[in-house]
Amino acid sequence: MNFKKLFLLSVCAAVTAGISTAPAAAQDRARVVRSTSSQPTNLPSEPSAPPVQRTTSSRPTLTSPIILVKPQPAAPLVRKTASSRAVNNYTSALTAGRTAYSASVSDMIYQGIMARWGIPYRYGSTGPNTYDCSGFVWSVFNDAGINFTRVSARSLWSQSEPVYGDDRFKFGTLVFLNGLGHMGIVADENGFFHASSSKGITYSPFKGYWENRIVGFRRLPIEATSAADIH
Repeated sequence: MNFKKLFLLSVCAAVTAGISTAPAAAQDRARVVRSTSSQPTNLPSEPSAPPVQRTTSSRPTLTSPIILVKPQPAAPLVRKTASSRAVNNYTSALTAGRTAYSASVSDMIYQGIMARWGIPYRYGSTGPNTYDCSGFVWSVFNDAGINFTRVSARSLWSQSEPVYGDDRFKFGTLVFLNGLGHMGIVADENGFFHASSSKGITYSPFKGYWENRIVGFRRLPIEATSAADIH
């Protein structure tokens, strides 16, 4: 009997001790806070962004050499405009018979002008690499068989014959300008050939710069020629 009483008392004591410690354990468990995430846990992980390369400039780095191409000027539509115009003037004058000399002599004068086209100006020169105004006229006429002494424009003015009216603008007529300080060979009523100090042997229109600088028009006398066929 004593043994049974002792066993029951021990069991009751153990139950009582468990009951008394349960609230304290519950209180300890309530104080533990577990943080939970609001994001789903089954999403795949985001790919990591590639590293950003920092440079000193916002412009992209060039990987090929820079090649500068110089723009080429457009080719002119007409080369030697003055020369082309002079050809047309001479052809029309020859066809119409508006020449100061015969067709054969006029053609030699024209060919002599074109052979010297663009050659530079030099005061006192008669060619073949440079010409002044009177040297140009003398050499062209001399090659065409119209021979005269090479003199200045002023001297040739006094040795030649004046022409008037339409005869002034016949191809081959001499035109004197700038107070007899300059001269040339008439192409037609529009212009003349001469040795320009800035352009060399060239064609210039009368209209504009030269129209108020014309002194007069002359033609070489028949006596001044030896082999020329003159009208």
